[in-house]
Amino acid sequence: MFSKRTHWTLLPNRLSRILEGRRGQPVIDLTESNPTRCGLVYETQRILNALGNEGALCYRPDPRGPQEGREAIANYYRERGVSLDAGQIFITSSTSEAYSYVFRLLGDPGDSILVPQPSYPLFEFLSQLDDISTSVYPLVYSHGWQMDRFALQERIRPDCRAILLVNPNNPTGSYVSPDDHTFLINLCHEQELALVADEVFFDYRLETPLDCAPQSLAGETAALTFTLSGLSKICALPQMKLAWIVVNGPGKLMETALARLEVIADTYLSVSTPLGLALPTLLETRNSIQPQIQERTRGNLARLDTMLSAPSSVSRLKTEGGWCAILRVPALCTDEEWAIALLQQDSVLVHPGHFYDFPSDGHLVVSLLTAPDRFEEGVLRLLARIESHQPFWR
Repeated sequence: MFSKRTHWTLLPNRLSRILEGRRGQPVIDLTESNPTRCGLVYETQRILNALGNEGALCYRPDPRGPQEGREAIANYYRERGVSLDAGQIFITSSTSEAYSYVFRLLGDPGDSILVPQPSYPLFEFLSQLDDISTSVYPLVYSHGWQMDRFALQERIRPDCRAILLVNPNNPTGSYVSPDDHTFLINLCHEQELALVADEVFFDYRLETPLDCAPQSLAGETAALTFTLSGLSKICALPQMKLAWIVVNGPGKLMETALARLEVIADTYLSVSTPLGLALPTLLETRNSIQPQIQERTRGNLARLDTMLSAPSSVSRLKTEGGWCAILRVPALCTDEEWAIALLQQDSVLVHPGHFYDFPSDGHLVVSLLTAPDRFEEGVLRLLARIESHQPFWR
C-alpha cells in the first residue's frame, strides 16, 4: 500500500529511547541547536510588527516570491561582494523545500547527487522523497578538513547530476577553500554537473583568519550553481520557515534553470504573503542577533579550549565556522556507547559522530549555542567521564 520511498526504519535509536525514558529528569543538553531556546535577545516588537503588514490582506501570487523580499536578499549578498538581480532568487518555505525544488529540476528517478561525508543527515531523506539517490564523497581531517578530490572524481557516475556542498559544513565547520572552489567549478564545467551550495551557516565564522574571508558560491557564473540559505540560521528564526535559492551560472544555462524553476515554484506557491512581505525587516534583524550568537559560540569555543589545555585524552578538531565543535575521544567503545554513558551516568546529552555519518568511531559533537554556564558544566562532566576510561555503567 505504501511507497518504497517511505520505507524507513521508524523506530527511534537507542540514545533517543533512553532520553525519552529520562523525561522530566534534569539533563545538560550539549546538542541544543534551536536558537529560540538559548536565551538570546530578539527584537520582539519589530518582528511582530513586520508580520502585521496590511498588504498581506491582498493576494498577489509570484512564483519567485514578493519582489520586496527578493530585493532584500539581493542586498544581503551585495554586502558580501556578490552582485545579483532579484530575478535570480526564489523564496521558499524552507531550505528543505529549496532542496526539493533543485532536486526535481536536475534529476530524473534513479539519478544521483554527490554529498559530503560527514555532514548533516538530511540529504538522504530529501533525495529519496524526490526519487534520486545519494553517493558520498569524503571530507578528511589532517590539521583541518579537506575535500578528498581524488575520491570525489572517482565517484562521479554517468547518472550523477550535481555535487552538493555545505559552506561551512555542518558539523565539521569547514568552509570551501579557494583551491577547492576552483577545483569544483572546473569539475562541474567539465562533467556538465550542477553545484548545490548550502550556506545557511555562512555568516558564523569562528577560527577563519580575517584576512582569509570565506567566499560565497552565490556569485559563481562559470558553472550552474544553486545557493541555498534562509532565516533559520542567518536571523536565528527557524519558526519563520523562510528560505531561498540563488541561481547563477552561464547565461543560457541559467536562463533555462530559472524558467523551469519558475514552473516548479508556481505549482506549489508555498510562501505565505505575510512572511514574504515581512522578509526585508526580518532579514535586517540579523544585525542584532548575529553578534550575540558570535559572542556565544566563540566564547564557548574559548572555554572548551581552556578546559582542554591540560593533558587530556580528549582533543578538539579545528572548526572554521558554524555552531558546532567536534571532540575526538578514545575509541574504547562506539560513539553511541559514549553518548549513552554520558546521558545515563552524568546527565549530559551529546551527539555521537555516527549521527553525522562519520566513517569511524572516536567523535562526539557538541553545540556551541548552549548557555555558557551549562556548557562549561557539561564539558567538565564529559571530560571526567572520558578520563575515567569507564564508558559503561556498572
